[in-house]
Amino acid sequence: MPLCYNPVYIHEPTPLQCGQAVLAMLTGKTAEEIVTLTGTERETTLKDMFSLLEKEKIAFSRERRQAETKSDLPEICVLSLETPRCWHWSLYYKGKFLDPEHGVLDDFPVCDRKYFWEIKTDG
Repeated sequence: MPLCYNPVYIHEPTPLQCGQAVLAMLTGKTAEEIVTLTGTERETTLKDMFSLLEKEKIAFSRERRQAETKSDLPEICVLSLETPRCWHWSLYYKGKFLDPEHGVLDDFPVCDRKYFWEIKTDG
C-alpha cells in the first residue's frame, strides 16, 4: 500500500508500539498489521522503520535532520524524539503532531533532542 495521504491518528496499542502506530498512520494499515509486517510487538528500530517504508514503497529521505522548532519540519515526516522517559517515534503531518502516546498536538510533545526523516510525497 502506498503512502496514506490523509493519515488518521492511531494511539499506540501498548507503550512499546509507538513505531508501529506511526507506520500504521503512514500506510493506512492497523497497528496489529504493522506488528505482523515488522515482526516485532516491542520497540521498533530505525532499521525496522526504513525496512517497512521500503516494503510499502513509501519514499523517504535517509538523511536524519535535527529540528529545533516546528518551522524546521517538512510537510510530512517521521520524528524520533528524546522524551523524559525514552526515545519515542511520532508523526508530523501538515502542521499537526500525530503522537501515538500524547494525541494530536499543535507542537512537539515534551522532548529534548528532535530528529526527523522526511517522507516524500512526490514518489
